[in-house]
Amino acid sequence: MKKNKVIFLVVIVLSLIALILWLTQSSSTFQRELCDFAVDDTSNVTKIFLSDKNNNTVKLVKKAPGNWTVNDKYQAQKLSVEMLLKTMLDLAVSQPVANAAQDNIIREMAVNAVKVEVYQRVYRIDLFNKIRMFPHEKRTKVYYVGGATQNNLGSYMLMEKSTRAFITYIPGFRGFVSPRYSPIEKYWRDYTVFKKTIPEIAAVRVEVPLTPDLSYELRNDGKNFFTLISIDDNRIIADYDTLRVLNFLSGFRNLNFETLINDMDRRRKDSILASPPFIVITLTDTSGVQKTIRTWHKQGPEGQTDPMGNILPYDLDRLYALVNDGQDFTLIQYFTFDKVLRPKTFFTKEAPGEIR
Repeated sequence: MKKNKVIFLVVIVLSLIALILWLTQSSSTFQRELCDFAVDDTSNVTKIFLSDKNNNTVKLVKKAPGNWTVNDKYQAQKLSVEMLLKTMLDLAVSQPVANAAQDNIIREMAVNAVKVEVYQRVYRIDLFNKIRMFPHEKRTKVYYVGGATQNNLGSYMLMEKSTRAFITYIPGFRGFVSPRYSPIEKYWRDYTVFKKTIPEIAAVRVEVPLTPDLSYELRNDGKNFFTLISIDDNRIIADYDTLRVLNFLSGFRNLNFETLINDMDRRRKDSILASPPFIVITLTDTSGVQKTIRTWHKQGPEGQTDPMGNILPYDLDRLYALVNDGQDFTLIQYFTFDKVLRPKTFFTKEAPGEIR
């Protein structure tokens, strides 16, 4: 009996030691706090700061589920934010940087890395995720994201106040995640120009400054019935193609610009803006809010010709566009905007049906 008691005690002690080791060990020989880059629950992330040594900064703030802002000024691209949050959730560590390379990698990160600060909604009292009291925002993680490994399958990362860099990756993804942490503001901004359904549209005014007789306005008279007005002579056009009007208006459901070019050479940009616009579109929604886009032709590639061999003076794929109350100079694609770049004659029996 005494021998059985001793064996039982030994088993208990060994079990306790095994339990302690299991609870304290990490998936490798390095401490968890030195490589704890992943966010276990991204649903409670409230704010993310990204910055680099070139004074580029991005502040992403969650206003509501799926609704984020950039630097307190712009709407954020939903897909870009979701991609970053998924990256933070799935992030894994493959191994520490080799001892021989640690100093070089850390020196390089000191110059080129992006600093990441993550804020989350936490509770001062949180019992088993059941009883939660006193919520507040807390900075939960600060780390640095460096460049890619030589095989482009991992990214270097370093926790704040640590001297040990690690190689991170996303399981099942062949590539590196560094670009997803960009601190450049324009890469996070929402590119929406118009996003209105037909019942949300009160009026659309289309002006063609160089050919004013093609200008018009469509006014919503209720129940999807619109009045077509010729702007140059203020004449109501009764005989128009209703289906074409509805197709035109449905084109405003989701229109985005292609890229921001606010950093274009100032002299060149001023020259473009000083010239007469190609087409000006003003949409007024049912709440009275107006949005205007002004467009200009873009010079085409040298040697561009039509099917007959004639030199074309303009780019057939893209236009310049001034959007967001004149704050942003952008490029837009004909492929995207052709459906709303329509002359007055598009809705009648006349020709042409498009403007170029």
